[in-house]
Amino acid sequence: MMDTMTLENPIVAIAVPLESEHVDSLRAANPTVSFLYEAELLPPERFPADHTGDPAFVRTAEQEERYWAMLKSADILYGLPNENPAGLARIARENPRLQWIHAMAAGAGGAVKAAGLDTETLQRLKVTTSAGVHSLPLAEFAVMGILNGFKRTAELAQDQAGKVWPELRTPTRLVNGSHVVVTGLGEIGMETARLARALGMKVSGTKRTVEQLEGIERVTDTDGLPELLAGADAVVNTLPGTPYTEKMFNRELFAAMKPGTVFVNVGRGTVVDEDALLEALENGRVSYACLDVFAVEPLPAESPLWNHPRVMVSPHTSALSAAENRLIAERFADNLALFLAGEPMPHVVDPVHFY
Repeated sequence: MMDTMTLENPIVAIAVPLESEHVDSLRAANPTVSFLYEAELLPPERFPADHTGDPAFVRTAEQEERYWAMLKSADILYGLPNENPAGLARIARENPRLQWIHAMAAGAGGAVKAAGLDTETLQRLKVTTSAGVHSLPLAEFAVMGILNGFKRTAELAQDQAGKVWPELRTPTRLVNGSHVVVTGLGEIGMETARLARALGMKVSGTKRTVEQLEGIERVTDTDGLPELLAGADAVVNTLPGTPYTEKMFNRELFAAMKPGTVFVNVGRGTVVDEDALLEALENGRVSYACLDVFAVEPLPAESPLWNHPRVMVSPHTSALSAAENRLIAERFADNLALFLAGEPMPHVVDPVHFY
């Protein structure tokens, strides 16, 4: 059971942009819950699932006061205030009745850490993430990266741009029968494994708690990763950014890979030492890298990753889909039922490790 106060008439405030149709669905499904929603206080979305909203949006002084008054009257928030750590820090300080915030991001632990909340607040205030909502689009992106590397799409694009028809044809590699290692066999990792197996790949991977998983050839912890990498044809990272994963993919791990490995990162950019990755691309350990996340975002213009002929740079958009807002609202509704019943919710941010 969760250690929360009993809420007879809970109040939920919508703190981030959300279509009114989804708010209406939440209200209809939860008639005992009051939902505070004022669309004019929220920045308009520029694209589907634009949780931050248009940066040009500015509230008037009166609207700003109303926005914060609404949030301070709530027991539960849908979204971080202004979708940033500063907003989280402020509402945690100014609303002692607040019990739970559902964050839009799958990796909201970084924002919680950046808010600098004290230990007492971290114990009082539950923050859940939207992990799992993004599993399928991230897994599809990861498989695309593997296929790109095996089928030489980067070279094909260069030849097409130069109108080059090579005299000697270069064979591609079969995905079927190859071996992919997934670091982080959580929801994203397991969905990636499912799609990879559908292509005929063998899948191994890492998990903090080592256990046999259906369809996975071998599961190890991080200590066993170098041995897994030695037999991998492709590697997909799904791990979050924590002090324990900082630059985990370093020179030693890339050196453990066999030549020609395809590397995909849909986790967090801080997990990869980008200088070590560039060296691995040059020495052939990595034949192709498909990257959706980077140590610094936006990726600095001077980064050599932008122009590397065997690197795909994606601007941290692989998780986005037109259905995202609906899926997050549905996840929130499921969590709300658990919360009100005093049951544990999935994907609560760890107040120590922040993932």
